[in-house]
Amino acid sequence: MRPCARAFVARVTARNRLPLDYSVASLRVVDFLIDGLRKGGSDREDARGTLLALGAYVGEVLVRRAGAVWVDLDADQRAYFGQPVGVRMPDGRVWNPLGKVGNRFESGGPEESLQTFYLTLHGRARRALA
Repeated sequence: MRPCARAFVARVTARNRLPLDYSVASLRVVDFLIDGLRKGGSDREDARGTLLALGAYVGEVLVRRAGAVWVDLDADQRAYFGQPVGVRMPDGRVWNPLGKVGNRFESGGPEESLQTFYLTLHGRARRALA
């Protein structure tokens, strides 16, 4: 997922100068990008590739800022999350950034904000990681 996030950031920031710097604050930009997809009339299938890349980006923020690591999910986790990969936090909890991005796209509501997701996330490392 890391290469997917890196390629997405390179592609998007080269054209638009979006502040996608893997910071917690940049998750607000992700919220706006997803909202723009919805308002632009994209359906989930049309937006699938972009949503995957945004999910990879969100996961990479968790890796870089919260001490998470990318993991391949086991069969039970795949069934529960509907995704093949997720992130494991320092305390052992597993989260689904790809699914969180999909939820934001589907609902569009502030309760699905990715920045709020990070800020209320259990299991983060106590100090910010570089």
